[in-house]
Formats: sequence, C-alpha cells, structure tokens
Amino acid sequence: MIDLKPACRTMSAVLADISDAQLGLPTPCAEYGVGDLVDHVVGFTGAFTAVARKEDSPAPVDAPTAARLAADWRTTLPLRLRELGEAWDDPAAWEGTADAGVGLELPRAVWGRIALTELVVHGWDLAQATGRPFDLPEDTLHACFDHVSTFMDGAPVEGLWGPPVEVAQDAPLLHRLLGATGRKP
Repeated sequence: MIDLKPACRTMSAVLADISDAQLGLPTPCAEYGVGDLVDHVVGFTGAFTAVARKEDSPAPVDAPTAARLAADWRTTLPLRLRELGEAWDDPAAWEGTADAGVGLELPRAVWGRIALTELVVHGWDLAQATGRPFDLPEDTLHACFDHVSTFMDGAPVEGLWGPPVEVAQDAPLLHRLLGATGRKP
C-alpha cells in the first residue's frame, strides 16, 4: 500500500491559487495547458477513486479541455482529491483487478501507483506553469519513482510519457523522476 494523501494534499495546494488568467498558460506536459490539465485531474480523480472503491469507473470523456471545467472546480476538486487519497487507504483497494475506464484491465495495485504518478507528475507540471512550490515527502517520491522505473520499457498505455530526458544520476529524486517521464526539471 502507498499513502496517496501527501500527493493529493500537494496537488490541492498547487490548485488553490490558480487564477482564471492562468488557465490558458502552457505546461511542461506539452499536450495540455493549465486549464486542460486541471480538467484531466478532475477526470482521473473520479476514475481512480472508483477503482479504489471497487465501483464502476466513470465513462471515458474526450480529451481534457479547460472549456469543460465547472464553475465550482476550485471547491469541488480539493474534496475529490481528499476522497481519492482516503479511498486508497483501504487495503482492499489494492487487491484484485480493474479497468479504470480506459479499456485496460490491470491489477488495482498498478492503478494505485498510476494514480500516484498522475498526482506527482501533473502536480509538478501545474506548479511549474503557475510558479507554485512543489514539495513531497521522500517516501512519496520513492514510491512514484519505483513505479515509473518499472514502466520505463513497456508502459501499458502507449505514449504515456514523452521520451526520457537525461538527468544526472546524483540529481534530486524528483528531477530523476521527472526526467524519466520526459520533463526537463
């Protein structure tokens, strides 16, 4: 089991002060601007919470877009993030297999690690784009790095990350993790 709550809290802190003017800014995740990435977070919190609770995952939606953000996302998304972290506190959440609404049956433990990676990597993307601090406990970073390392050659979803960026072996763990996912820390 991995505690997703620190990554959920950090993501909430990053999201807290994003202004409407910042929703159009680019992010290190080349496919998405800030608002698009916030919409992606809305989508994956629902899917990964459903996986943890052994509920049906929400139907997949089209590509993330800032245009789909509800007016109250600043109040509802932190609640969804808290629910996500709490749902994965249940040991049963890590047992069995599931499809998170993408047509791919994987062990729930893998989905939990993917949720962690989404929180960490996209949390950093949003922090970079909006000039916010981004700090996580070492054990959270280690759990995420371990997961990313197992997917380096053969992620179950094609194009999951960009091509790896070379980062010094003695660089901080967060930088090595980001480099592995195609980001330039």
